[in-house]
Amino acid sequence: MTKRAVLALADGTTFEGRAFGSVGETVGEVVFNTSMYGYQEILTDPSYVGQILTMTYPEMGNVGVTPEDEEAGKPHAVGMVVRALASQPSNWRARESLDAYLKRHNVAGIEGLDTRRLVRHLRTHGAQMGVISSEGLSPAALSERARSAHGMEGLDLASGVSVKTPYTFTAPSPDVFTGIGEAHPQGDPRFDVVAYDYGLKKSMLHFLVDVGCRVTVVPAHTTAEEVLARKPHGVFLANGPGDPAAVKGADRTVAALLGKVPVFGICLGHQIMALALGGRTYKMKFGHRGGNQPVKDLTTGKVEITAQNHGFAVDDASLKGKAVVTHINLNDGTVEGLAVPDARAFSVQYHPEASPGPHDARYLFGRFAKLMAG
Repeated sequence: MTKRAVLALADGTTFEGRAFGSVGETVGEVVFNTSMYGYQEILTDPSYVGQILTMTYPEMGNVGVTPEDEEAGKPHAVGMVVRALASQPSNWRARESLDAYLKRHNVAGIEGLDTRRLVRHLRTHGAQMGVISSEGLSPAALSERARSAHGMEGLDLASGVSVKTPYTFTAPSPDVFTGIGEAHPQGDPRFDVVAYDYGLKKSMLHFLVDVGCRVTVVPAHTTAEEVLARKPHGVFLANGPGDPAAVKGADRTVAALLGKVPVFGICLGHQIMALALGGRTYKMKFGHRGGNQPVKDLTTGKVEITAQNHGFAVDDASLKGKAVVTHINLNDGTVEGLAVPDARAFSVQYHPEASPGPHDARYLFGRFAKLMAG
């Protein structure tokens, strides 16, 4: 028998629906993602730590869940909101239903509510803390619980999801049909790359290997001296959750690496590079999450459709004279890319590996390889 569930926002707005996944209660920042597919990759993206994920596309669960599509070993979102849940997957690759998958990982979900109304509310009033509950508490009590929860600003979540000990990664992108390495290996690695794990996705490592890299993944608080002692050809700054300004010491570490070795930053790594250059970041009203964000490359005039997942952005005025803004978001004009040519460093706010999303920006991994090749 399906249990009634409530989603209560910190501003007092409430939505009623039906519980799925793990029955109980969860607290997190309520955000929305506009992707039409790829919910498993999204749920397992470590950038969603502490967040309740609302999918704007109405039907979810129709392709089920398969281990090959995970970006991490478990979901990092703490809750999920959908309009309609497909109880039976229609996909030959499916090994499990979305409902069973969330139950197994103790992630609470709510379905059957008006997600369009919810998303319009978040766009107008901003992403905010919320509670999903099937415990029978009053909506007013749940909203009060959401109001008392700590928001994302000032939270160093990257350190919590970062790897604890270094490891080496050499696996190329798998074939979707077999789940093993693709049929076109790049041969022996040409480059040794150190990747800072602020909450990186597995597919980022695959794409680095695809362009000829042997990747050593290191914890978020690894010092610049330790990295340079490995004599890498380049350093990769990964994505991750939370407030970039709260990742203790990361800006000073990256500042010590700039000019010593080529650096490529993505998402949180892009924001940390901006802080290392003396820039500032700020919390956005509702962020960019989805696979359809238009970004203009100011150096070529080309427009890419990109996959994104972030709630903070770089203040362009704070970087004048310190870096070149190379990309902007065509929806709101926010900074989407930076370059410091003299330091052989560049970064983008979006996710060139997509997973899920369009492949327009995957060439950036090749650009990093060319930079390392000199």
